[in-house]
Amino acid sequence: MPEGHNVEISHKLSEKDEAGKEKRKARWEVAVEVAEVLVLAIVAIATAWSGYQAARWDGEQAVLYGHASADRFRADAASTLGGQELSADAAMFTAYLQAHSAGNSKLEAFYIRRFTPDYQAAFFAWLKTDPFTNAAAPPGPGYMPQYRNPSFASADRLNALAEATFDQGTAADETANRYVRDTVLFASVLFLVAIAQRFKLRSVRVATTTVAMGVAAFTTFALLTLPRR
Repeated sequence: MPEGHNVEISHKLSEKDEAGKEKRKARWEVAVEVAEVLVLAIVAIATAWSGYQAARWDGEQAVLYGHASADRFRADAASTLGGQELSADAAMFTAYLQAHSAGNSKLEAFYIRRFTPDYQAAFFAWLKTDPFTNAAAPPGPGYMPQYRNPSFASADRLNALAEATFDQGTAADETANRYVRDTVLFASVLFLVAIAQRFKLRSVRVATTTVAMGVAAFTTFALLTLPRR
C-alpha cells in the first residue's frame, strides 16, 4: 500500500476522532447549559418572590408594633385614670374617717355617696369586718378582695394585648429576616452559575453548577416552609 494512502487514512481517522470528541463535548455542554438555564429561571422567580415576601413581612412587623404601641398608650391612660380614681376614693375615705370620728353621720353618708361604685361596694364589705373594733380587719376598702377598679382591669387587659401583639411583630420580623436570608442565598446561586459559565474545563464547570443547584434546592425548600402573606 502506498505511503500516501496510509497517511490519508490516518488523517481521516484523526478527523473522525476529533469529530467524535467535539460531538461528545457539545452534548455535555448542552446538558450543563440547560441545567444552568433552569436554575437561573427558578432562582430569578424565587428571588423576586422572596424579596416581595420580606417586604410584606417588614410591613406587617411595622403595623403590629404600631398596634402594640397604641395599646400601651391606652393602657397607660387607663392605669393613670385608675390611680386618680383610687386617690379620689382614698381622699373621700380619709374624710369619712374624720367624720366618723367626729360622730357626724350626715357627713359620713355624704362621703359614702361620693365613692365610686366599685369602691363603695368594697367599703360596705369592709364595714362587715367590724374595722373599728377588729384589729385584724383590712386597713381600708382598697385592700378588700371585693374592690375591682375597671380602669386597672382595662389597663391589665390592654397591656396583655400589647405584649401579645408585640410578640407577633417580633415573629414577623424574624420571618422577614429569613426571607432576606433566602434572597441572599439565591443571589449566591446566581453568582455561582455566572462563575461556572466562565470555566471551559468540564469537571470544574459541572462541579460549580452542581454546587449552585444544591444551594438552590436547599434555599427553595427553606422558602417553601416559610409562612406567606
